[in-house]
Amino acid sequence: MSERTRVSDYDILLTGGTIVDGTGGSPYAADLGVRDGTVAAIGDLAGASAASVIDAHARFLMPGFVDTHVHADAVLGRADVQEAMLRQGVTSVVLGQDGLSFAPASSGTVDYVARYFAAVDGTPPVELAGGCTVAGLLDFYDRRTPLNIAYLVPLGTVRHEVLGAEDRPAGEKLADLLRLVEQGLDEGAVGVSTGLEYVPGVFADLDELTALCRPAAAVDAPYVSHLRSYDGGRAPGMVEARALGQATGVPVHVSHYRGLAEPLLDHLEEAATAGVDVTFDAYPHLYGNTILAMKALPPQVQAGGVEETLRRLAAPAVRTELQARWFPAAEAALGPAIFGYIAGTDYQWAEGLTLAAAGARAGLSFGELVCEVLLASDLAVGAIVPSPGGDDADLRAMIRDDRHMGCSDAIYLGGHPHPRGWGAFARFLGHHTRELGDWTWAQAAWHLAGHPARRFQLAGRGTLCEGAAADIVVVDPTLVTDLATYDHPCQLAVGIRDVLVAGEPVLTDGKLTGATPGRALRRGEPA
Repeated sequence: MSERTRVSDYDILLTGGTIVDGTGGSPYAADLGVRDGTVAAIGDLAGASAASVIDAHARFLMPGFVDTHVHADAVLGRADVQEAMLRQGVTSVVLGQDGLSFAPASSGTVDYVARYFAAVDGTPPVELAGGCTVAGLLDFYDRRTPLNIAYLVPLGTVRHEVLGAEDRPAGEKLADLLRLVEQGLDEGAVGVSTGLEYVPGVFADLDELTALCRPAAAVDAPYVSHLRSYDGGRAPGMVEARALGQATGVPVHVSHYRGLAEPLLDHLEEAATAGVDVTFDAYPHLYGNTILAMKALPPQVQAGGVEETLRRLAAPAVRTELQARWFPAAEAALGPAIFGYIAGTDYQWAEGLTLAAAGARAGLSFGELVCEVLLASDLAVGAIVPSPGGDDADLRAMIRDDRHMGCSDAIYLGGHPHPRGWGAFARFLGHHTRELGDWTWAQAAWHLAGHPARRFQLAGRGTLCEGAAADIVVVDPTLVTDLATYDHPCQLAVGIRDVLVAGEPVLTDGKLTGATPGRALRRGEPA
């Protein structure tokens, strides 16, 4: 065979880089060869041929990062969202968070989630709006975007499908809830999720949650929980999560764990001592982001769904009661919060302003502003909210814990979103690893890739070794930095310009290639 027609040894050859493999092991210098979507060889590959060569000198080769908590269920098809993630090295995302998403659901439940969670997840893709199973949702996303997706069975969605948005016990309907959870896990979901401050998840009692966690425990899939309470930065909702782990044996994973490090880490130790397998995710910012209604209104006002909530907010007697008994405390907590997303066009001028500043500009009290903005927006209002407690030292102590894994909790909606969607993972690398030394580079790869891939049973992902899926991030360790700020939240990160997913370049020289090799990652399914 002539040299001109010789078949290449590899599809892509990355030369001269430093391998940070995601196991926690020390970085080492090596070339890496990719063939047929997998890592074919790591070592001294001098003299090998390839259809394409990436010069990785002075850069790290790291496994694609896993965002363990992100709200991209409806927006993953957007090029700007894909670019924001890939420029930070994120190649896999875990959807179905906070107990609310689009499967398993009928059209009525999808419509409820789309309205109630409009400021978090956004409008569902047309293909999912009529209702779908977990299998159908996974099939929809398979090879549709540059990123891999895994999915949690959202227990709030399940509850709405069977019980609606009412405050009532499951009772004889518990078997119907259980059937949907078991089906979703059988179809490849990587765990179950709750949002116990959201409607209708807030109405689920411990008996219901215990029953629905048992099928997850049977397949070692985690119970992923937005706790019932994070109040005061001490997360009293951890007591309930620990009880669930003890009662069922389900692995417990706490969503966006934040607040005061000492009590939060003490909760983890108490759970571990009680025999609970517990982990958590946290993002490297102090402000959170959620729907305004959840923070600004009591659960009883939100019972029954969006229409019932709007009806109550329009009633003078309800407003008077809220002003007397609820809004003063809510104002103290939420006055500094920033409007991130407002669906109602009459109030979109307030995006980027604090609630206090917007109320002053509009000439409205805090309670009046909340009611009017929510009414004008069909409840679709998102707010960037102060931490329930804790400071940078608490955050740093939390992310240094071995049970931590990285997340962004990103919401990619509104005129002034939270910067974490554009910068969380780059901030982990630039600020917390290079500048502060909270992690070594080996630990960074473990927290952001190896650990979450193991926790969520993403077979073949999270590490760079021969035979693994070739999800590879080329990182400049001297440059990688987040640029997104609370004032300018949509600025892209720098320092990552080349990313492969399943062996295909999806980001080259900092630009999207248009390739869509992202897979639906079913629990434990080989890469």
